Amino acid sequence: MGDLTTFETIIIAIVEGLTEFLPVSSTGHMIITQNLLDVESTEFVKAFTVIIQFGAILSVVCLYWKRFFRLNKKPAPAGASGLKLFLHKFDFYWKLLVAFIPAAIIGFLFSDKIDQLLESILVVAIMLIVGGIFMLYTDKIFANEKNQKTELTERKAFNIGLFQCIAMIPGVSRSMATIVGGMAQKLTRKEAAEFSFFLAVPTMFAATAYKLLQLFLDGGTDILVQNMPALIIGNIVAFVVAMLAIKFFINFVTKYGFKAFGWYRIIIGVLIIIMLIYENNLTL
Repeated sequence: MGDLTTFETIIIAIVEGLTEFLPVSSTGHMIITQNLLDVESTEFVKAFTVIIQFGAILSVVCLYWKRFFRLNKKPAPAGASGLKLFLHKFDFYWKLLVAFIPAAIIGFLFSDKIDQLLESILVVAIMLIVGGIFMLYTDKIFANEKNQKTELTERKAFNIGLFQCIAMIPGVSRSMATIVGGMAQKLTRKEAAEFSFFLAVPTMFAATAYKLLQLFLDGGTDILVQNMPALIIGNIVAFVVAMLAIKFFINFVTKYGFKAFGWYRIIIGVLIIIMLIYENNLTL
């Protein structure tokens, strides 16, 4: 199998599929899982945790294909022509692109710093706790907006994209950051969660493509070929598990809100810190 055994591949992919669209940090959970499985953090393993996100994003496309592959059927503004008419017709994709741009720029400029943070399980634990505390109060903070409906404008899409940049810190959770960003723009819980899923498609596709490109440029073609079975299995498992997780999350958060996820994050974060103290491994 190469750098990962079949068992390790499946377990990490299950964790990715379960946590990618939940506000609990998939990256953080995969780092924790690797440590528990005693998996060495090789260049391929780092790439693997990014590349299997492709399987997860396919689940969004499959579940929401009618809404994902769509054009704006609303009448265009009077006098609209050329670029304005084009943007009106492809309004959904244009807003996704606008929301994606901040993360694309920050990710490209600070990719090395982000990779360094991925090495620290302590950073993950701290951010799980900080994010968990915030999520305990998320429902109260946005209580007045939970039944409101509002149109997603370009400015609101861009602001959600800014929130997504915070998730580059391991343990923050891309899902949590974008959902909170959506609710801060007056979207309902369900609307914010669904836009978060849609935004994951270009974001994670770009991250996967960039990681593959880096491997190719660094002469990692042989590594990819040797570990191809792990990539195929990982993407398939992440795809299936993510489909189940998305259905569960939408129903759960619509009915019960985010408090349960907040407590989960705090408990996991505290347990990790206790484990690190016990192992005397508090190194960033």
